[in-house]
Amino acid sequence: QVQLVESGGGLVQPGGTLTLSCAVSINIFEFNALGWYRQAPGKQRELVASIVVDGSANYASSVEGRFTISRNNAENTVFLQMNSLQPDDTAVYYCYARVLRRYTWGQGTQVTVSS
Repeated sequence: QVQLVESGGGLVQPGGTLTLSCAVSINIFEFNALGWYRQAPGKQRELVASIVVDGSANYASSVEGRFTISRNNAENTVFLQMNSLQPDDTAVYYCYARVLRRYTWGQGTQVTVSS
């Protein structure tokens, strides 16, 4: 069974930087896309960033220019570098891997942006 394990969340001040990691238990080329969603209290889960097999990436408009998604194919790991973090970025961040319409999710990692 595929497992995704996130790490790197925590508490950071506004304007700060965090990098999330998602370790995938199998070859990431098995998936059509990988990426990150987030869910803030009282809000719906939203797509933050995704990356597909050819390396193309897409971002939510709210994070474009601040967040960067990347992957290490040799280590089957996906990263989300988050710069210029703001309080509105506070949420639980979930890594996902998709094959066609089937999603596999990580357990989530909390990111809190506060002074």
